[in-house]
Amino acid sequence: MTSEERRRQLGDDDAPVEDEIVESFDRIVEEGAGRLARSWLTMLITGTFGGLEIGLGVMAYLAVLHDTQNHLLAGLAFGIGFIALLLAKSELFTEGFLVPITAVAAKEASIGQLMKLWGSTLVMNLVGGWVFMWIVVQAFPQWKPELAAAAVHFVGAGFSWQTVCLAVLGGSTITLMTRMQHGTDSDAAKIIAAISGGFLLAGLQLFHSILDSLLIFGAIHAGVAVTYAEWIGWFGYTLLFNMLGGLLLVTALRLLRNKDLIQERRQAAPDDPDAAR
Repeated sequence: MTSEERRRQLGDDDAPVEDEIVESFDRIVEEGAGRLARSWLTMLITGTFGGLEIGLGVMAYLAVLHDTQNHLLAGLAFGIGFIALLLAKSELFTEGFLVPITAVAAKEASIGQLMKLWGSTLVMNLVGGWVFMWIVVQAFPQWKPELAAAAVHFVGAGFSWQTVCLAVLGGSTITLMTRMQHGTDSDAAKIIAAISGGFLLAGLQLFHSILDSLLIFGAIHAGVAVTYAEWIGWFGYTLLFNMLGGLLLVTALRLLRNKDLIQERRQAAPDDPDAAR
């Protein structure tokens, strides 16, 4: 069925489904199904690379922050990490709130596959980031003041409506960035989206479970008086509200917007996505 035929079938005179939305939806479902069909080993490796590559953004962020003491400029530099993730096609846990879930909603993949992706990616992002930040701290010990300030900013903030909202915004921002990148075939536009997402997340110091964990790990490696217990306390609620922000503010609304397209894919999908793959 062509895009035009699908548009006529699924839309109406008042609210047509644009060809671009159909194409973007198909692209998201196909990529999500492919990512969820990966083996355990592949997921673990891509998750590790994701931690290393987001570490490149953290390194750039700290370099600019050390020289300028300007979080907004440093946030622009952090976009390097998202560009690396984009071009290297690695896996970052918080980028898994739209594409894989859309594939599951369309019955192109299973919930079990989604849990495997989320679990392996989350753990290996943290492991890769922990290792990378140890190397960074040994290479650039002069960045200890910036790491200390970042760690205190996050773990010292405490649980409040402000920190909840910062975490919700962190999750929704990166999920929207992912949606923007899948809405275009232009590599230049995807890179602009990556830089924009990095600017908002790092420049505004939104709470992001992976990005900010790397800063906290760096502070611990540098000998700052921050403990892993304090990190876990901060990480737990930040992770939860990152997920709520990405899933409720972006993904759920996108799924509702594309409910007719999802229904069409579900009707054509195999009864058992795991067995089909």
